[in-house]
Formats: sequence, C-alpha cells, structure tokens
Amino acid sequence: MSIEIDVFNPRTDGDEWNRYVERSAGANPFFRAEALRLQAEETGTRPHLLVGFKGQEAVGIFPVFEFHKGPLTGAFSPAPRSWSCYLGPSVLNLEKLKQRKADRRIKRFLEGSLEWIDENISPQYCKFVAAEFDDVRPFVWKEYDVTPGYTYIIDLEGSANELLERFSSDARSNVRNADDGSYVIEEGTGDDVERIIEQVSNRYESQGRAFHLRPEFVRSVHSTLPDGAIRPYVCRGGGDFLGGILVVESETTRYRWQGGVKPDIDVDLPINDLLDWHVMRDGLERGLERYDLVGAGVPSINRYKAKFNPRLETHYEITSGAFGLDLVIDRYRKLR
Repeated sequence: MSIEIDVFNPRTDGDEWNRYVERSAGANPFFRAEALRLQAEETGTRPHLLVGFKGQEAVGIFPVFEFHKGPLTGAFSPAPRSWSCYLGPSVLNLEKLKQRKADRRIKRFLEGSLEWIDENISPQYCKFVAAEFDDVRPFVWKEYDVTPGYTYIIDLEGSANELLERFSSDARSNVRNADDGSYVIEEGTGDDVERIIEQVSNRYESQGRAFHLRPEFVRSVHSTLPDGAIRPYVCRGGGDFLGGILVVESETTRYRWQGGVKPDIDVDLPINDLLDWHVMRDGLERGLERYDLVGAGVPSINRYKAKFNPRLETHYEITSGAFGLDLVIDRYRKLR
C-alpha cells in the first residue's frame, strides 16, 4: 500500500494535526497548528500541513510554507526569516517496525511530500531544515543539496550535582560562587518575552547585524501556545531585568531558542551561566531528557556553550533551486 499525502489547514484541521504532532518524537511546539498559523501571518506565506497516511495510519508530518514575490515562488520549512526552531519533516508510528520497513515508509512519505510540493507549489527554490530526523537520503536521491549543520546537546541525566560536575571548572565556579542574595531567576511574563527579544535585537544591532524577529510576534507565540511551551527564564537584580533566555519545551527536550546574549549593562554576575544552569536544573527536575543549545556553528559562541560539556549532534539544511531568492525575501521582509 502506498503513502497518501493529505493537506491540512491550520485553522480548520488544527486539532487533528496537533494530535499527530504530539505523537511525533521529532516535533516541537513550533509544529503546532497555532504556531504555524502565526508564522505564516508574520512572514506573508501560505502554510500547507502535509500528512502522510498508510491506510488510516499517519506515518509522517511535514509543514511547508509557500512564498511568492513577483514571478518567484519558494517552499520553506520553517518559514523564511521566521527564526523558528526546527521544522522540516517528522515521522510517527514507526517504533514497532523493523528497520527495512521503517526505511521504506520514510522514503515513500518524503517522496510523496516532495512530489506534492513540485506539483502544487512548483517552487524555484526550496529550503528545509531537518533536525531530530536522520534519514535525509530521499532528498539526496531527488538531487537536493544537503548540508550538515550542528548543535550542542546536554543530556539531562543523573542528579543536579552530577550534572553540574560535568561542567568546566569556571562554569562550576560561576554557579556555586554567585551571591544568591544579589539576583533571582524566575519564569517571567509576556512583558519579559518582549524584553528578552529587545535585548537580543540590541546585541545584533551593536554588532552591525540584522535581526528580524519582532517582539510582538514572539509574545503572540508565547500567549497562543499551551502553557509551558515557551518559557521566559529571567534574571533580575535589585528588581531590574538583567537578562533572559526563551526556552521552547517539548515532551523530551528544552531548546535554547533566543536570549542569553551579553547584557546591556555591566554587572558583576555571570548572568548567562546562571540562566543556563537554572534551565538545565529545572528541566532535569521535570523529567526532561535533553537541553538543545540550538547551534554549534559560531566559534566565538561555541566557546561559551562548550563549557557545559555538551555532545555534538547533526541536523541538515536541504536546498534546491535559485539561491538568490533568499536575498529577495530579505528585502521583502524589510519593506514590510
């Protein structure tokens, strides 16, 4: 029996789509229908929520965003310039299958999805990011360009003290020797979500780099997704906001999505070490398995992340077509 590709609408089919998201080990809160709808509205794209079925059983999900600008058409996952966590394809209901059957289902699901994209969107350019999804061979066989990317993963296992002992000596010292009376770390509010994004934007601006993520959009994602899907961890000193990290949380994983940048003011406090430690410790206590530091491709930032003794994990950027469309999209977003 072949794999049939159905297309869901995030407004009318959201509940059913979300049930598949919740059963897919490689999905995260940005796969949810309400998050996809917000991404589409923010980026001026049209979402297509592809679901592969073998009979009545769902075997895979693949959210795709269609972008048009003049004569150019693109297909993206995640949406272009949305700064979302990983999307791309994700599979489900394969746990009980032998490897040969699982490989065949993944291959047929991806082939069906790519065929649907070609026939219904006809993109000049495609860009997908596949994470927590290892079998990208069907993309290679379809002559897509597949480029590895990297992230750091911290396994949340053992006791809190055992986790801390795996850190570098300076990271351990920063956590243990910080004056407990000089700061507080807590989960913040929607206002803090915007403060974190504004702090990141200021840091990018000081380095002469563009940052297109609007605080209002991120606040909408925070308020729309289920409680706990987006957690704004905030460090305050004397009641003042010093820094923060926006954490995306799935069933098994916490993702260091935004924040954790150099503070706007000089303080004698290792703010980001303390924030990351609290995120990890709280995740461990909640029974989560991993903390994804979201990225290991910038040497200067890697030096900071590496002191938590993470392991390296691969994800993939998958592209096809006219690479100039990225520049067109960037100009389009600036005009908007």
